[in-house]
Amino acid sequence: MTFQVDMGLDAGGAPVPIDLEELLATRLLVQGNSGSGKSHLLRRLLERSAGQVQQIIIDPEGDFVTLGERYGHVAITAADYSVAEVARFAARIREHRTSVVLDLEGLEMEGQMRCAAAFLSALFDAPRDHWFPALVVVDEAQVFAPSMGAEVTEEVRRASLGAMTNLMCRGRKRGLAGIIATQRLAKLAKNVAAEASNFLMGRTFLDIDMARAADLLGMERRQAEQIRDLARGTFLALGPAVSRRPVAIRIGAVETGSRGGGPALIPLPDAQASDMRQFLFAEMEEPVRPAPPPPRAAPAESVFAQIETVAALDPVPEVPQRDPEELAQIVCDVLRAIVADADSTARPAAVLYQDFQVRCRMVGVYPAPLDPSAFSRRLAAGRAGIFEGLDGDWGEALALARDLPDEMLGCFLLVAKAAREGLPCPSDEAVAQTYGTSSLGRARRVIGYIEGRNLLVTRTDLSGKRSMTIPALGWTTAPADAG
Repeated sequence: MTFQVDMGLDAGGAPVPIDLEELLATRLLVQGNSGSGKSHLLRRLLERSAGQVQQIIIDPEGDFVTLGERYGHVAITAADYSVAEVARFAARIREHRTSVVLDLEGLEMEGQMRCAAAFLSALFDAPRDHWFPALVVVDEAQVFAPSMGAEVTEEVRRASLGAMTNLMCRGRKRGLAGIIATQRLAKLAKNVAAEASNFLMGRTFLDIDMARAADLLGMERRQAEQIRDLARGTFLALGPAVSRRPVAIRIGAVETGSRGGGPALIPLPDAQASDMRQFLFAEMEEPVRPAPPPPRAAPAESVFAQIETVAALDPVPEVPQRDPEELAQIVCDVLRAIVADADSTARPAAVLYQDFQVRCRMVGVYPAPLDPSAFSRRLAAGRAGIFEGLDGDWGEALALARDLPDEMLGCFLLVAKAAREGLPCPSDEAVAQTYGTSSLGRARRVIGYIEGRNLLVTRTDLSGKRSMTIPALGWTTAPADAG
C-alpha cells in the first residue's frame, strides 16, 4: 500500500505528488533562502500526510505548533522541561505513535542543540518493538548539523551532529525518515545532506549554495543560475519519491499558518505627531508596575498523560489478520525488493532482517512473519532467484542442504535451480555474488566445501566447460565456462 501526497503543480499545470512510502525509505532535503517558502512546503507535506503516518517535528521557531489545533499534534515547549524529561517524551512518543511538535523557541542555540540531540537520540534508541514508520522533520537543520564549528561547546556540537547523522544515515532501519530543511547548504554537514535521496531546491543567491544545489540535482554549473530566478514557493524537485528528472513545483495552498503569520504591509496609524508624542510619554510619570509572573509550565507527567490520551483517542489500528496465501505473497514481495537493492549484497543477514521488519510494517504486517533464522534461509534462497515454492518444489533440495551454513545455502540453491531447469552451470562470479563477496577464490572454496559434503559433483570437460550434478536428486546443469 502506498499514498500520494499532492504537493502542487508543475509548469504545465499537472499535479506533482510525493510517494509517501518511497519517502519513508529515501529521506528528503529541502533548501532555500529565508522567504523562499521552505516552511510553507513542509507545512503542505505535513498537512497532506497527516493521519497516514506519525509525524515528529523539531521546530526551532515555534512555527508548526498550530498543526495541533487542526490535526491533533501534541506541542511540547522544550524550554519548560529538563533534557532528561525531553528524552522521556521521545521514548513515550515512539511507544504510542503520537504526532508531536518539539517547540525549541525561547532557547539559545546551545540549548536548542542539546535538547534536539537528546530528543533524536531517544527516538533512535527506542526498543525494537517501537520501530514504527515516522516522518522526522528538522527545520533549520544547519543549526543542528553544522558543517564547521558552531559557537557552542565541542561536546554539544558533537552530540547534536551525531544525533542528526544517526537520523539520516541509520534511521531508516528504525522506521525514522529524516526530512531536513536548511537555508544554507554550505553550512550543513555534508555527511548529513548526502544521505538524502530526494531534493527540493528553492531560491538561493550565493554561488556556493547554487553550485551545491546544482550538483545534487545533477545539473551543470551553468544551469545553476535558474535556481536564483525561482519564484517564492517554487522548488526544483528530484528523487525517487517525486521525479526521476528535475521538475519545477509550485507548492499548493495550506490550511494552517504559523503563529506570527507572514510579513505584510499594513497602513500606519493616522495620528498627528503631537498626539503620538503624548501617547509615547503618557505613562512615563506613572510608577512602573512589576510584570505578572509567567504562567507555570505543565508538569512533565501531564504531557505524558496528553500523549497517552491522544494515542487512546486515535489508537493504532488493529493489524488485520491476513490469510496465509496473502501473507506469503507479501513476504515474497518484500524479499524481492531487498534482493533487488544493489547495496544488500554486501550486508549481513542480521542487518537486512531489520530492513525486512521495517518494510513489513510499512505494508501493514506486524510483527514480522519470519524469525531471524527463517529470514536468513529465505534470503539465501532469494539471492539464488527462488522466492516461492520452498515448501513444495524445492522441499527436497532444502532438506538435502539442511546441514549447510545459512550463508552457503544460497550458493547451493543457485546450482540446484540451474540443474533442475537444465540451465548453464553458474559461473564463479555468480556464485560470489550470491555469497555476498567479490572474491572468485572464495566462491571456488564455497563450491569445494559443498562438494566435500557430497552434495555436489563437479565435472570439467576437455573444452574447459564445467557442469555440476546433485547426485541425490539426479539434477545436472548444462556445461558452461567457469569464469
